[in-house]
Amino acid sequence: MKVPFVLAVVAAAVGLSATPAAADDLAHPAPLGPQRPYEPTVAGPENIESGDVTVNRLGGGVSLTFDTARRTATGEKPSAPREFVFLFDNSIRFNPYAFPTCGRAQLAEQACPPGSQVGSGRATFHPAGTSEVLVYNTSFANGMRGVLITLPAAGTVLDNTLEPVIGDYQKRYTWGFHEIIPVSDIPPELRGSTTEFEVTFGATWNGQDFIQSYARPGTKLDFGVWSHYVTGQKTLTEGRTTRP
Repeated sequence: MKVPFVLAVVAAAVGLSATPAAADDLAHPAPLGPQRPYEPTVAGPENIESGDVTVNRLGGGVSLTFDTARRTATGEKPSAPREFVFLFDNSIRFNPYAFPTCGRAQLAEQACPPGSQVGSGRATFHPAGTSEVLVYNTSFANGMRGVLITLPAAGTVLDNTLEPVIGDYQKRYTWGFHEIIPVSDIPPELRGSTTEFEVTFGATWNGQDFIQSYARPGTKLDFGVWSHYVTGQKTLTEGRTTRP
């Protein structure tokens, strides 16, 4: 079932529709894992975000699709991202150890083992162009688990570490995929940005499901996306849908 996201003004305000919060109003949901290198903020447009989330049955588990969009009031390029956190309902659990993993070296050689792909999607860039999105189960050198979100057409590979959320976020969520956009030599205000990003997490391998929901069918589930941009802007989009 698909449900729209709405933009919240504070981390605990589920379902409030408003303009983006000031940078200090939205605490980081998953600050205990890898840290993004410091980089000064830059001037740029304010991003306006929207989207929806879809939950479908998959095997004995579920698949989860996040479809987020960003634009600016003037139609100019949205400010580039620093990091995102995909937020998953308290009933959601991941099963990465039942699936093969693919690392960056294997990915570069196009040698990811069967069963390691655990998602897919599509990215749309400003002002034009698209890329297929592929998601692979992975393990990191620090022992953490997570996924690699890849955009083959753009040559982009993004680490997403599976991390517990903290603070008020725990009222609705337990886990998040924390995605850090690598710092590059391109000035932040000139970096590329997507106008739409759709990604589905979920797969079945040898009878095992990558994602399970322990909520009963018909129960309301909470999902969200926390975003941080090079301008310092932070937003939180949240939605609630029914578990099929």
